[in-house]
Amino acid sequence: MEYAAFLGHLPAISIAELSAAIEDFSLNQIIDDRIAIFETSQDLDQEFLDTLGGTVIIAQRITDADVALDDIPKIIYNEVQSKRGKVTFSLRAINVPKPMVRSLYRRCKIKFKESGRGCRYVGNEKKPAATVVLHENDLIDGKDGCELTIIAIQEENGRTLWVGRTIAAQDIDWYSYRDMEKPVRDTTIGLLPPKLAQIMLNLGEWLIRETKNEKPETSKRKTQELLTIFDPFCGTGVIPMETLLREWNVIASDLSVKAVNGCKKNIEWIRKEEKILKKDATSEIYKHDATKDFDFKELPDVVVTETSLGPPMSSRPTLKEASKLKTQNEKLQAAFLENASKTLPGIPIVCAWPVWRQKGGWIHLDKIWKVIEKLGYKAVLPTEVKPELPNRFSIFYRRKDQFVGREIVLLIPPKVEEPEEK
Repeated sequence: MEYAAFLGHLPAISIAELSAAIEDFSLNQIIDDRIAIFETSQDLDQEFLDTLGGTVIIAQRITDADVALDDIPKIIYNEVQSKRGKVTFSLRAINVPKPMVRSLYRRCKIKFKESGRGCRYVGNEKKPAATVVLHENDLIDGKDGCELTIIAIQEENGRTLWVGRTIAAQDIDWYSYRDMEKPVRDTTIGLLPPKLAQIMLNLGEWLIRETKNEKPETSKRKTQELLTIFDPFCGTGVIPMETLLREWNVIASDLSVKAVNGCKKNIEWIRKEEKILKKDATSEIYKHDATKDFDFKELPDVVVTETSLGPPMSSRPTLKEASKLKTQNEKLQAAFLENASKTLPGIPIVCAWPVWRQKGGWIHLDKIWKVIEKLGYKAVLPTEVKPELPNRFSIFYRRKDQFVGREIVLLIPPKVEEPEEK
């Protein structure tokens, strides 16, 4: 099956997440740096998109043969022919001139009228319907209508039309609610966006498979496995909350008592909001210094954490300030990884490091890579993802209005030697 994914504001991270979350992901092409056309044997749906942080909309292709714009009214009518009553429809047209889109809306209305069907549309030629509008009008689940995604693709022998049905869209209101309405928000530390936490969890699930060297199951989507995620720098609990929403077990710790108490309150809140029972997904939150020995009776499956970004910044740091923060952070990262290699043997790690904006670019951590090499960890990236910087196997997350960004690193641990049998 072929799909089109409308990517988030950082396409490289979106592609990395898709490649990690879809085991037989095969990228065909990227349109305008914002839409990925790909194939998979998996049946993707709204439930799947709800686990992604980097994809805004997914459409599934519904035409195999070449089609023209003149065919669109008939195609959308066939998609909703079985629906009773008044139909709502929408068109998400990419690289199609606005006058043509306006004409398509009019011709679709005429088609419904000629067939004796009442209809209305959302969105227009200037701007497609917002994702919240698609949900409010039941166009995703198909109860009251549908949206067609139309992508004009320029190829060597001319333009072709990719036509699909929008099958999933981000629920922006739910993201905002759980980010802003949770009982504890600490703005004195870097606030990890829920979407980025989702992305890191999907990268973590992929990293588990890579560490175990498991072959992907391409025939059908694998049954969800109950994983245990460990976040040793949990803060107020964004990663633990998103972990519970996946109904995975979570272990979380932090050096700050204030952070631990805040995380506990947020965990209790999300459990009540989403009715997540402890028997379905456990949670353990406690105070601990991540540079000191971890003591687990049973090891977690993966570490997913944002270590420390340092103080929040309202202006660009001076070179001296950034250099000082870099030196301090290098020491923290090295101490954590040395501890993890010793007391979390064989456990893969997804971690976010800080980067600092300067006039000439970004300042990154450097010495930590020698520590990684010394400890035997291997930095990797999902299939279809190339390093943004040469020989630096990591993914960058940054916003234009922020002076501290994030570098996401995926580490496969050295193999744990099995004890010899006596």
